[in-house]
Amino acid sequence: MIVWINGAFGAGKTTTARELIELIPNSTLFDPEVIGGALAQLLPPKHLTEVGDFQDLPIWRRLVIDTAAALHAQLGGTLVVPMTLLRQEYRDEIFGGLAARRITVQHILLAPAETILRARTADRETPPDPPDGEIRVRHWSSDHIEPYRAALAAWLTADAHPVDNGGLTPYETAVRIAEAVGSGDVPVCDIVQTPEPTAETLAAGVLLFDERDRFLLVDPTYKAGWEFPGGVVEPGEPPARAGMREVTEETGLRLREVPRLLVVDWERPQPPGYGGLRMLFDGGRLDSADIERLLLPGPELRDWRFVTEAEAADLLPPVRYERLRWALRARERGAALYLEAGIPAPS
Repeated sequence: MIVWINGAFGAGKTTTARELIELIPNSTLFDPEVIGGALAQLLPPKHLTEVGDFQDLPIWRRLVIDTAAALHAQLGGTLVVPMTLLRQEYRDEIFGGLAARRITVQHILLAPAETILRARTADRETPPDPPDGEIRVRHWSSDHIEPYRAALAAWLTADAHPVDNGGLTPYETAVRIAEAVGSGDVPVCDIVQTPEPTAETLAAGVLLFDERDRFLLVDPTYKAGWEFPGGVVEPGEPPARAGMREVTEETGLRLREVPRLLVVDWERPQPPGYGGLRMLFDGGRLDSADIERLLLPGPELRDWRFVTEAEAADLLPPVRYERLRWALRARERGAALYLEAGIPAPS
């Protein structure tokens, strides 16, 4: 299990986490800041100057997931992770990656009043001639008050268990968190994802069209980027039926007919992925009544939208977009295609 302590700079996350590991038996502190420090030594400077925050680096988010999973496997028990997460898509990616490794997350938000946050930043001990690093930290913490306020309004308050620690010491805050975790008052993160594959997989996606011939894309909570409705084919399951099952699970729609195959695409292994066969099916055209029955995004989906081929180019990874392009051509011609890494194989 992971207890993730979220909150703005100055909320007391790290000091509380240090107290908390003394209260939760068999617990260990993991501060993802060490990942950012390591990347500063490992990555070429140009990669760092292109982002304003380590969290904007996909490698940082991946290493946080992998390191937390490795520590959890090695040590067992509970990991206490003090780390600010203000962008919901980053929270979804990290918590979803942990869910894929069957590691549950309990999300805590330290939420003192904004006046207290600003006062704590102003009251930081400052040497007579502060170094540039201290000045940057002060500017960074001040600049992140507004994003923190926006995250509270958009998703953070509803997602995490709040603890108002404005009048509490770090120890008192840790006691309150330990009691909430122990009593079950903190719900487990509801992101659900099948375990990450350990070998090549077979996956089935379904293209669903609206009356303007746009097709449906979904935005999964558990990984970055848009996708076709669909998923991994279970052992012994026909691929087309797997696509139908996934459409129902993700959107609430039940396809009346078995979808027609458009493309079979071999996806090359790209570590940490294993690749495998990817199939795209034609699920047909939805009428307005069908579209009205589309479910609002649930634990697995952040959003959905109907898009054109041109719009999909900005949403899909290159290989997936190529798979889409050829699937649309196959739909026009009425004949399925075999692809290798998004390109038709030579005949």
